[in-house]
Amino acid sequence: MKRNKKNEKKNDIRSYDGWSFSIVNGRLGEIHFVKGFGIWAHCYVKRSEFSKREQKMIDKDIKKCIFSYRKGYYHDKIRKIKYKVPSINKIFPDLKNKNRKSMALSELFK
Repeated sequence: MKRNKKNEKKNDIRSYDGWSFSIVNGRLGEIHFVKGFGIWAHCYVKRSEFSKREQKMIDKDIKKCIFSYRKGYYHDKIRKIKYKVPSINKIFPDLKNKNRKSMALSELFK
């Protein structure tokens, strides 16, 4: 069977940056992903917290994104793909730097 690489690239969550509504472990949530790394975090949300427009987005997104999370791996139930959660230091390399200087919020605005 010949695979269509263009279609495969389009459906791969690792080729995008951002977030999306999804079903994670049977609950409504938001998944966050980074280009090159894939999914790196999720949080659970309540549908009632969103406007009608956002609820339409939820309906559209949850048809495409159904995941389960367990022991550092996201399992895509639709595409049958397993994603390992990357290290937080790979996504945010500045966190690992011990010499960085902490700044107050007021200093950042100046």
